[in-house]
Amino acid sequence: MDAPVHHHACEVAFGDTDASGWMHFPNIFRYFEEAEHAFLKSRGLLVFDRSQGGWPRVKVSCDFKRPLLTGDRIEVLLEISKIGNSSITWNFEVLTAAGETAAHGSVTTVRVNHQGLTQAISQDERDKLGH
Repeated sequence: MDAPVHHHACEVAFGDTDASGWMHFPNIFRYFEEAEHAFLKSRGLLVFDRSQGGWPRVKVSCDFKRPLLTGDRIEVLLEISKIGNSSITWNFEVLTAAGETAAHGSVTTVRVNHQGLTQAISQDERDKLGH
């Protein structure tokens, strides 16, 4: 990843793995989301509030390169690849403790108001996102 805007270190939780001890594939998005929320909070941006709305996911993709096991230390890197009128497309990469890519992908989120209706990303939000 060329220009990550956020690095988030964590550990693979037992509850995110299957009977073999390997991370069950959809759980990779939990780690992306944890990193995304930490980034948004660090910039003073809304994550979710019933009276203000949030950022639901509208498209996700992921390529898996190596398995992750319970207790593995990982780092999630985030990069904003595109900001539209109301959407953000994030690229993410999950690295092992050895710095190897375990997974990479993208997630597109859309800014919505408290009724779930699309809302333009404000200039203030864009500034806080660094765009």
